Amino acid sequence: MTEFLQRKGSYNPDVLSCLANLSNDEVFTPPAIVNRMLDLLPPDIFRDPGAKFLDPACKTGVFLREIAKRLLAGLADAIPDENKRREHIFKKQLFGIAITELTALMSRRSVYCSKDASCRYSVVRFASPAGNIRFKRIRHAWQSGRCKYCGASQQANDRDASLETHAYEFIHTLKPEEIFNMHFDVVIGNPPYQLEDGGFGISASPIYDRFVESAKKLMPRFIVMIIPARWYAGGKGLDEFRDEMLHDTSLRIIHDYPNADECFNGVQIKGGIMYFLWTRDSKGDCSVYTHHKSVVYGPVSRPLLEQGSDTFIRFNEGVEIYRKVKKFNEATMEGLVSSRKPFGLSTTFHGRARPSGGDIVVYENQGVSYASREEICVNRELVDQFKVFIPRSSSGSDAFPHPILGKPFVGRPGTACSETYITIGPFENEEVCENVISYIKTRFMRTLAMFKKVTQSTTRALYTFVPVQDFSRPWTDKELYEKYGLTKEEIAFIESMVSPMDAGE
Repeated sequence: MTEFLQRKGSYNPDVLSCLANLSNDEVFTPPAIVNRMLDLLPPDIFRDPGAKFLDPACKTGVFLREIAKRLLAGLADAIPDENKRREHIFKKQLFGIAITELTALMSRRSVYCSKDASCRYSVVRFASPAGNIRFKRIRHAWQSGRCKYCGASQQANDRDASLETHAYEFIHTLKPEEIFNMHFDVVIGNPPYQLEDGGFGISASPIYDRFVESAKKLMPRFIVMIIPARWYAGGKGLDEFRDEMLHDTSLRIIHDYPNADECFNGVQIKGGIMYFLWTRDSKGDCSVYTHHKSVVYGPVSRPLLEQGSDTFIRFNEGVEIYRKVKKFNEATMEGLVSSRKPFGLSTTFHGRARPSGGDIVVYENQGVSYASREEICVNRELVDQFKVFIPRSSSGSDAFPHPILGKPFVGRPGTACSETYITIGPFENEEVCENVISYIKTRFMRTLAMFKKVTQSTTRALYTFVPVQDFSRPWTDKELYEKYGLTKEEIAFIESMVSPMDAGE
């Protein structure tokens, strides 16, 4: 069978590795990553002729193809005849649900060596051209402008019959087990990540969580999936999914890539990427691996939620730092940080270019303008107090070292800001503001913010791990390292992840 799946003796690059470099919400998975994911499964499952595998989101067929290779080797003793072994594997063990008609053809070509599984060129001949890799065109079930199954926007996704509906069969049913009417031992794959939701500008809602939830409904022995890591922070329809995942003791292994480019070369996925092993019959702490600059930190066996935290700290090296800070039982800066719109002014707000009598200064997107006090919707009392302004969005890069936060500056009395900034304060005078800024500029403080940061946005929630200091004085990293008793290794981790602010943006 190997001649159907691999050519030897000449340079023959894997076309699926090349496809993996495409950037899309429906990201192709490199074969190398697929095999790392398969390595999470117990080796004896590839020696079990009764084991059944399902990829519920076939795009290139790479998962089923790589499983086939392992089964062909693993079942050699159980089914010595290669033709019978091949027939058994492809017809009784490997199943897929394609996400589009095109990916169905690609997957059949990868797995069966023919887009038509019933023709003579197929590695095994099925009665139908689809073989065990099906594609069924599904329509969304619209209710009040949304699909009741996946939440897709009718406005954005109610399309002409000639176009893809992006209504994926696996998640458009309450009973996914009825698609093939069989029990699966392994559900594995890389589901679509998001759908346009009809929101302002370019807006999309996550959809990968629905594939994980449907996979769990099948109650397989194992689930292995690769998905965006943004669910760590919740939001955008992910709060329930996040809560369920972080409390699920069946989640036994996580491989986390804060920079998705280290997993999907050339593809940027904000917040990084992760893949996991979920086991039906085994529960306990999770073994967490952190991938950073080709170095793997871990495994560290730990609960997904640290005591006193509602957040998964994705960096293994950061867990002990968090614990040391937590022991001080200090108030956090979250209570000093404003909401998303400190003065009720949106990002699109633009004031006057020149001041009139009694106007205040407004820091807005890409500049400064002037507005009357009456235009301030909320927090008018903060206008005439000292505070610190800090950009609500940080650098778009996920590469480390990273500034984590934008540069803060003092907001003097008579100033406000649009949604482009958030505020910290109020404070007694400008000196205290400068001391707060000295603290924000430390790598230590921004590391604690990093533990909560999964997206480009820097909201109040990022400051829930950041303790309040004595702001009658300025702060340096050296002083903070000594105060919290950090080791040389912990200091090295901080300085490898967080860039000096004066050298940053």
